[in-house]
Amino acid sequence: MIGILLLIGIVKKNAIMMIDFALVAQREHGMTPHDAIMQACLQRFRPIMMTTLCAIMGAIPIALGLGAGAELRQPMGVAIVGGLLFSQLITLFITPVLFLLF
Repeated sequence: MIGILLLIGIVKKNAIMMIDFALVAQREHGMTPHDAIMQACLQRFRPIMMTTLCAIMGAIPIALGLGAGAELRQPMGVAIVGGLLFSQLITLFITPVLFLLF
């Protein structure tokens, strides 16, 4: 349950960061939606990758399950690492498409 809450928080933050940047570019700079989301993807790529990779690196020791009592924490670590990898793909590829559709 804790792993799911962590995933929701990080994924939500990444998507909001990208969409907010695109909306500001649209309003303040008069960009088209396509140009705005393209600029947002280019400029927010590094912060999104850094956040996700830091969370993955922090969860890898939990996912490896080393030490006493690790068998209880290992499923949470695996869920966090797998969820972050999958959500990274969703954030980088699906979020811009949804922005253009709506």
